[in-house]
Amino acid sequence: MNETTLPRGMVRAPDRSGTTEGYMPGFGNDFETEALPDALPQGMNSPQKCNYGLYGEQLSGTAFTAPSHQNERTWCYRIRPSVKHSTRYEKIDLPYWKTAPHVDPDVISLGQYRWSPVPHSDAELTWLTGMRTMTTAGDVNTQTGMASHIYLVTQSMQDAYFYSADSELLVVPQEGRLRFCTELGIIDLAPQEIAILPRGLVYRVELLDGPARGFVCENYGQKFALPGRGPIGANCMANRRDFKTPVAAFEDRETPSTLTIKWCGQFHRCSIGHSPLDVVAWHGNYAPVKYDLTTYCPVGAVLFDHPDPSIFTVLTAPSGVEGTANIDFVLFRERWMVAENTFRPPWYHKNVMSELMGNIYGQYDAKPQGFVPGGMSLHNMMLPHGPDRTAFEGASNADLAPHKLDNTMSFMFETRFPQHLTAFAAREAPLQDDYIDCWDSLEKKFDGTPGKK
Repeated sequence: MNETTLPRGMVRAPDRSGTTEGYMPGFGNDFETEALPDALPQGMNSPQKCNYGLYGEQLSGTAFTAPSHQNERTWCYRIRPSVKHSTRYEKIDLPYWKTAPHVDPDVISLGQYRWSPVPHSDAELTWLTGMRTMTTAGDVNTQTGMASHIYLVTQSMQDAYFYSADSELLVVPQEGRLRFCTELGIIDLAPQEIAILPRGLVYRVELLDGPARGFVCENYGQKFALPGRGPIGANCMANRRDFKTPVAAFEDRETPSTLTIKWCGQFHRCSIGHSPLDVVAWHGNYAPVKYDLTTYCPVGAVLFDHPDPSIFTVLTAPSGVEGTANIDFVLFRERWMVAENTFRPPWYHKNVMSELMGNIYGQYDAKPQGFVPGGMSLHNMMLPHGPDRTAFEGASNADLAPHKLDNTMSFMFETRFPQHLTAFAAREAPLQDDYIDCWDSLEKKFDGTPGKK
């Protein structure tokens, strides 16, 4: 299957002005889209009778009384109301997908950790069975914190659908391409792109090119938003027009299917006789979105010093503490290094935030060895970290001419909560036991001679 071939029986809205290959541009926009003409009511949300015999239904992503600039909801016009997609549930087990609070008393989370890529498997793994939780933080019951996962996908979901009542998912592919067939349209996702799947959105995941591997940040708290640019102004970083939301697409298929729900960390499944992807038209601002990371325009120092890595924030999920995020998604991509008389890589530090990093491709400048594409590292809150000796010596003695940092794309899931390792991360994932040793060869260089540099 390729991007131009729709799944069997799916009808998508035709491309019109303002759409590009089945997507509408903008972040947080109020969209409207229909897969059949006149399926979308005009001038009102809930007419006495909808065209085509459709049902009107609202999907709310925030409380009804949230401030208007934060209020998110979408009106859907669907073949069946969602209650017809929900029958008696049975509890099922997805043993590798964990939810906070999840503190294993036999696992030590205090330390600096790094993993090689989780290897692909010969097993038949779907989006659900191939999810592997690495860390959890906070508490899903109070809607704070997050979890980080690796996904391994070797096959498509067949007549099987899923939604999370716990969280929105930020998906970061590293290998292979996936297709998310959602209630509100189709997202095709490749490495160097990301997608946000809102809480409560029903979807099916298909494998376009595989095997597929990538990272997921599961956000229990407030939704991801664009960071305030402050004195940077109206441009650069992630621009709203580069985010793409899919046009309406629907399936009208009568076939035995399953719907799995994640709710308070538990998984439940029910059986239905049809596809739940039956939204023919919709309007609103609560919808899935994808973003091309190569359109992120980084900013940085043009004279001296190294700014805080927060200047590379793509998305932020706020907490109740101003300026201290529940989650920041930070991107380290190709850029020019021009600062004079400056140690250019990230400096040594420890801070109140917990930092989980992943490598999409290339080499990270602070860790030339060991942090490879598909790999991850974790530096938990108030634990020191920074460049290894190779990076330190190279940057301390480099010719500080303008230099293009090329062939690199890494990211960080940063949270104000401590991240607890799962048993999988501690025992089954390829943990680099010697990672802590990368700082052993750092030398004492102190010389107390007055005037000595």
